[in-house]
Amino acid sequence: MIKLIAAAFLSATVLLFAVHPTSAQSAKTPELNIRPIEDVFADGPPRITDLSGQDGTLLFVSSIPLACSVVYGETPAFGQIAVDQDMNGGAHTDHHPALSGLKPDTEYHYRVQGTAVDGTLYASAVMTFRTPRAAPAGPLNLASLDAGGRIVDVSSNFGSGPNDGSWGADSAIDGSRTTEWSSNGDGDGGFVEIALAREARLGAVEVWTRSMSNNTARIFKFTLTTDSGEVLGPFELPDAAKPHRFDIDVTAKSLRLDVVSSNGGNVGLVEFAAYEAEK
Repeated sequence: MIKLIAAAFLSATVLLFAVHPTSAQSAKTPELNIRPIEDVFADGPPRITDLSGQDGTLLFVSSIPLACSVVYGETPAFGQIAVDQDMNGGAHTDHHPALSGLKPDTEYHYRVQGTAVDGTLYASAVMTFRTPRAAPAGPLNLASLDAGGRIVDVSSNFGSGPNDGSWGADSAIDGSRTTEWSSNGDGDGGFVEIALAREARLGAVEVWTRSMSNNTARIFKFTLTTDSGEVLGPFELPDAAKPHRFDIDVTAKSLRLDVVSSNGGNVGLVEFAAYEAEK
């Protein structure tokens, strides 16, 4: 009886392996399909915009969804990489990775690459760009971390992170357009309060709203409230492409920006600046 059971088990095992081959037998590594990125141009080749001696942005619209990145460095060995600043993650068509850590008046080599959902890798040739010379120092931003500004309060940070985290409120006053403060889905309830480096009579502010490729997170209108309770605005932001300047005349040692209207989601700021009035 035992011999019969053993024989039956052996026969079943042989049949199982015949019907279901091992992974070593069945798995075949697909060939890597690399295509020129020109195959997926939707609005011309990738271009680097807003280039400064510190950073820049690569803009590219692809005809199919891609997970896009750009590798760059002072030699063709690169050494740095930038990916899309989009919380949706995954593949999409509107790409804008931010290149940070650049040096003034320096030539950089870079290559744009993107992966489609079918595994196809699209890559450009190695190209170059040169950063401009360092710009002369402008007026002091009294809200910036470097000047002594600090975050007093914030509606929220994405993922409930700290102010000095990846999407924290410090990113709105760190002087870098490659980082952003993002709220955690606050929409029209978003706000951030900033203590200035010192009390001053202010002549202007600059506000740069963040936005996302899924048409959310953009602030359309906001107000400013001083530490004495004076409310300024509302002010309207025409787009999210750059910082917008608004002339004011108020003495304050802190400013609170409140979102009045937006298209919802993780509203926030790329940068915020406050400048002293000319004497």
